[in-house]
Amino acid sequence: MTNRLLRWSSGALLALGLLSTTTTANASERRFSYSYETTGMPKGAWEYEQWATWKSYDDGDVFQFRHEIEYGITDTLTLDIYLANWEYESFDGEGSEAKYESSGFSLRQQLTDPNKAFLGSALYGEVLVGPEEVELEGKLLLQKNVGPFVFVYNLVVEAEWEGEDLGDLDESTGVWENTFGVSYQVTPNFFVGAEALHEIEFEEWSEAGDHVVYLGPNISFRKGHVFATLAGLFQLTDVDGEPDAQVRIIAGITF
Repeated sequence: MTNRLLRWSSGALLALGLLSTTTTANASERRFSYSYETTGMPKGAWEYEQWATWKSYDDGDVFQFRHEIEYGITDTLTLDIYLANWEYESFDGEGSEAKYESSGFSLRQQLTDPNKAFLGSALYGEVLVGPEEVELEGKLLLQKNVGPFVFVYNLVVEAEWEGEDLGDLDESTGVWENTFGVSYQVTPNFFVGAEALHEIEFEEWSEAGDHVVYLGPNISFRKGHVFATLAGLFQLTDVDGEPDAQVRIIAGITF
């Protein structure tokens, strides 16, 4: 697992380095890979984002990809369109498979601006639909800016329905998440910090699973019309069936 993590992280860091050499202008600010900030897109602005997540298990790996477009409906309301979520998985004794997962959209409404109010806040709602699943997700986003530091917290509630097809969604799961992040601005274009993730699943919304906790570092670049952020999280709780480690890079370009 360690060698695979080093190879994936090295490639992601190279991509960040290439992005950091682009021309200057105003880029979107996204400091975290597993948490949302309360700020969104300015009115009329567009952005394309590419997500890539690697999850390492004891017996294999999963690579997840998301292709996303963001649009600022107003200065406080942002629309995210998820063109496609898909994944490639490879496990010992089971071979490998690539499959399309879902598409959908989300809306993020800022309630208070962290640059003006004591505490920034926003509400987030998401809908995803795929051939074998439907997901609904709601988030409360909080953000505190203190000089060069940014602190964020996301409270997440998710409902998932899965089955052989959309007409037979016979499995339901509830998910409760807490995500935390801190970021420090080293230079106008470079940020370092840490992220944490706590998750618990409720099978059929009744039986609670194990608490899973992740913690790890992140870095972020922004320059010109592009940005990229990278985070690596490591499981602290040793729960079977959950990733031992996961790495996510999000890169975007603003139009």
